[in-house]
Amino acid sequence: MDWTWYLFSFEGRINRAKIWLAALIWFATIYSFMTIFTFVVVGILFAFHISHFVSSETMHPVLYLAGSPLLVIFVWLFAATAIKRLHDRARSGWWLAPFFIGPGLLDRLSNWLDNPNLALLANTIGFVLGLWCFVELFCLRGTSGPNRFGPDPLAPPAPIAPAETRPRWDQQSQVEFVPHSAGPSPGAHVKRGA
Repeated sequence: MDWTWYLFSFEGRINRAKIWLAALIWFATIYSFMTIFTFVVVGILFAFHISHFVSSETMHPVLYLAGSPLLVIFVWLFAATAIKRLHDRARSGWWLAPFFIGPGLLDRLSNWLDNPNLALLANTIGFVLGLWCFVELFCLRGTSGPNRFGPDPLAPPAPIAPAETRPRWDQQSQVEFVPHSAGPSPGAHVKRGA
């Protein structure tokens, strides 16, 4: 498998198994970063005996600064694999907007609303969008055969032509019999330049 295409390209299609593998990579990346970062920060704090000067207010900028490059990589990995999976479902990458931006916006909207019924409605719509996204990306089979985004990732490879249909080697045009008196040892020799 071409890992560069799989993790970083926005073109082509991937099947359900590859989106599950991508999800494993996403979570392993985040978990690894958080574990390493926690041990490094705690080690530095105890090494310099400055833990009593550090509060949650002073750690937030450090967390954001250290986590920003990983966040950019994580979002890129997520978007590239999710868009390829949407392509397998014959959907444009723009479907990421209602699937991922919509629930977050609806959650913010529910926090601003004073009416509890409208807030519940906004949260319900956001939950349904998130559930639909999960089912669309991780549960449903892709379209059969090629679509506008590329060939079917589950299609079997093109069959190799049987030996009868392949052109055969014409030995008479490639081999020349040279008599002993002409120079090199007698027997078959391959023609050069013909």
